[in-house]
Amino acid sequence: MRVDILGVGFDNVTMDQAVAEGLRLMSAEGAHYVATPNPEIVEVCREDPEARAAVNGADLVIADGVGVIYGAKFLGTPLKERLPGIEFAKRLMAEMAKNGKKLYLLGAKPGVAEEAARRLRTQYPGLVIAGTHDGYFQEDGPVTEAIRGSGADVVFVCLGAPKQEKWMRKNGEATGAHLLVGLGGCLDVFSGAVQRAPEVFQRLGLEWLHRLAKNPSRIGRMMKLPLFLVHVGAERGKRK
Repeated sequence: MRVDILGVGFDNVTMDQAVAEGLRLMSAEGAHYVATPNPEIVEVCREDPEARAAVNGADLVIADGVGVIYGAKFLGTPLKERLPGIEFAKRLMAEMAKNGKKLYLLGAKPGVAEEAARRLRTQYPGLVIAGTHDGYFQEDGPVTEAIRGSGADVVFVCLGAPKQEKWMRKNGEATGAHLLVGLGGCLDVFSGAVQRAPEVFQRLGLEWLHRLAKNPSRIGRMMKLPLFLVHVGAERGKRK
């Protein structure tokens, strides 16, 4: 049973449970995908039915954003914990390194995925990077063929939301991979091009504030957080 937050359904799981489900999907027949929405993406889904369908169509939807946690609690349907997509990805890679599973990195600017692959091989000895491709492509066919040809079990799709969710929904089967995970800008972090917020910001759920301080041009995107809270308040009034 998913927890509905403004039309987006979140799986009410802990990180351990989410990782266990990811591993199960990785070994299951067919293609499956994971969405990691934050308040900004929930707001996008309110306005874009295709995005909403893509997110809700994921096999696993985890709350990447402290605002979602607050919103769920305010609506009287609390989620167990916040599950940052980057931490979910790290846990998956640690398990994949033990089991010889193959990972494909898709997204970011040219050269970023390759550098991320180099660093991840060092951080996770035994992790097999099956291939990489930047996010600047016009046609899906050559990309899905490259992923299928690589024999990847898992694809980290870092195209930004909601493009990545729509892409996974449309192309998952064509890739031949069993699990695709939408991870936004994670390749920039994995490559070292972007530094994560200090740990204290991470613990307090304030990574968004650190990103805004580093890149003030994000203010337009960040304004979706107060808008999200306004809509949560309105939804709470309807539910009473």
